[in-house]
Amino acid sequence: MGAATADIVRATEAVDSSQPVSTSTSSHSDSTSTGTKRRRSTDAVRNGDDNDGWEKVERRPTKKSKKTPKAGGSNYPSITFSNSSRLQSKIQITHVRDLILYILADGTAPQWVAVSHRPHFRKIVTVLVPGLEEAMFKQDVDYASYNSLDGRQRRQAADRYITAPDDINPRGLRHDRLPKALQPFAHVFPSLWPCRATGDDRQGRMHSPITTFLTVPLPKAAEDKGKKGPKPARDPHGFKNVRTALTEFILTPEQYVENGYAVHPCLLKPGQPLEPPKDEHLVYTQVASLKDGEVPEAEIQQGSITAGRHVLAIDCEMCMTGEKEFSLTRISAVSWDGTVVLDELVKPEKEIIDYVTRFSGITKEMLDTVTTTLHDIQQRLLQLITPRTILVGHSLDSDMKALKMAHPFIVDTSVIYPHPKGHPFKHSLKWLASKYLNRDVQKGDGTGQGHDSIEDARTCLDLVKKKCEKGKAWAAGESSGESLFKRLGRAGTAYRAQAGPEATGGLLTGKSTAAVDWGDVHRSHCSQADVVLGGCTSDAEVEEGVLRAVHGDPDGAVVKGGGVDFVWARMRELEALQGWWNRNRADAGEDGAPPKKLEELHAATTRTNPFATSAETTDSPLEQCLSSLSQRLKRIYDALPPCTAFVVLSGSGDPREMSRLLSIQSQWKREYNTPGMKWDQLSVKWTDREEQALKQAARDAREGVAFISVK
Repeated sequence: MGAATADIVRATEAVDSSQPVSTSTSSHSDSTSTGTKRRRSTDAVRNGDDNDGWEKVERRPTKKSKKTPKAGGSNYPSITFSNSSRLQSKIQITHVRDLILYILADGTAPQWVAVSHRPHFRKIVTVLVPGLEEAMFKQDVDYASYNSLDGRQRRQAADRYITAPDDINPRGLRHDRLPKALQPFAHVFPSLWPCRATGDDRQGRMHSPITTFLTVPLPKAAEDKGKKGPKPARDPHGFKNVRTALTEFILTPEQYVENGYAVHPCLLKPGQPLEPPKDEHLVYTQVASLKDGEVPEAEIQQGSITAGRHVLAIDCEMCMTGEKEFSLTRISAVSWDGTVVLDELVKPEKEIIDYVTRFSGITKEMLDTVTTTLHDIQQRLLQLITPRTILVGHSLDSDMKALKMAHPFIVDTSVIYPHPKGHPFKHSLKWLASKYLNRDVQKGDGTGQGHDSIEDARTCLDLVKKKCEKGKAWAAGESSGESLFKRLGRAGTAYRAQAGPEATGGLLTGKSTAAVDWGDVHRSHCSQADVVLGGCTSDAEVEEGVLRAVHGDPDGAVVKGGGVDFVWARMRELEALQGWWNRNRADAGEDGAPPKKLEELHAATTRTNPFATSAETTDSPLEQCLSSLSQRLKRIYDALPPCTAFVVLSGSGDPREMSRLLSIQSQWKREYNTPGMKWDQLSVKWTDREEQALKQAARDAREGVAFISVK
């Protein structure tokens, strides 16, 4: 058998076994761009078919990408801004995220910039640089003493330098008007965009820039459009249930205090004396130590969601006995299996001035013959509640205040189903039941019938069981969102200009993604990317990881050849140098304290009068860091392939003052809710002055910058 004949036989066997065909260029193979010949069956030859026993097998040729447009050509992709754009306020991080979705996936067209020749974009690279501020771009800034002023003072100084039609439009970058350390920015980006992080100014909160950017709202289902009220919850694409024990949802001591529960003695720190309670009628359940609630493994049934604990769902109804004063008039307690353990009407000691029947369902006639008192209910509950009892309820702090009782083991559905805006916002039980249980409860609102406390208690139980079935990540404040990486992976669009299908408008095929970050990122949002390059200990390693993700590995071992379509990365040296690094969180990508050498550099950046005009500027650590950063970003930009969008954003402004005030507020709440602690004994104060200062600090912290360019 000759070599050519052997090639033909191998090709025939490959076709017959539905494997890829590799043919020789020999004349016997007669391979063309539209098909391959193979030997016909013996029966076909015997039936008189000629053509020397060969038949043609059709196959679609591989479609090649169109040529990359020439820079400056009429079809080169671009992202531009004009004064005619519909810009009503500063752009937010969500606008930048939606711009990426529009270019690569199924997002709607932005109204604040014009995107030209969208199908010709090849890749998008986004780099988050916390610590980068608009004031740093002031030409005569003294970096040696930059950190001596707070964020607001730095922004005010920057406003005197950077001019624009108003404070919402982008500021043009010119090489000769930038400090030397940041001049490379003018070679990469045409403008500096003021960009705000999302948050709640009324409550003095800023939402995580990383979570905001990497979480995308789920598109509304067709059957949900036009419906009133909350839409039924749907699992994000690729979501997997994680069976979780009920004990994982018990309030932490911090959550316990934050949500206004009366502190139980077993939650006090060692050596902290127990002072007389503020309310003489307050009672504590018989729990001497948190360890008393632990159940030995031998006593826990395998796979038990309750982990051997006794569960009671409690709901109370109250009537008004004074201005802004509510007293208990009914209590219902339901066990884990739904059995009603306790359902009693209660006669308040004080005179009722409003029965609030439309909500409580309680009327004067119902209580006229009742003799049960609050003390009686407390004694019955103290018999029911043991150290191994977990109390379940919705905003249970209100019920526990009405019962004048404290217990350390609480599962609160308003906490485990958090509001996207964060504390103190809470979803109502009616809203949660409609969205997550597809159940309509509390139908008595406005009808005079009131609530049914037994129904409410059972609803709380079902919500908790649902959470245990799904896991902590489900409905955790982002119930209608999914990972940006996942969205691009399932909805990314392949256009004809990118070797996509012939169908007009492209076909949903998915885009490949990569994330590059410091530290351990397996528990962060980055873990959802197709390629995760974590463990970086310097911005130099981040730069290397970005270029690796863009171009791919030579052997395709980790990053496929040609690289991925979307890259997200974070550089943190400037953040650490500025002192912004959040040391209080060990999750969501915040991996503890920065390297010691960066903390030492931060100490050297604090002097005075950073905006004093001077002929010379010393090479301070901050200036060196900014120079290194700008050159690093310039190198990334130079190494990008043509038709690649490059986005750099700070995420937020200086969060230190906001964090300081939040810490004071948390300490004040903890001390205020400590049994026996008097007003004049509090180590910190929290008045309207501090509250207003917190709101202003949150507004200041939300102010950031962004840069957008196309290679």
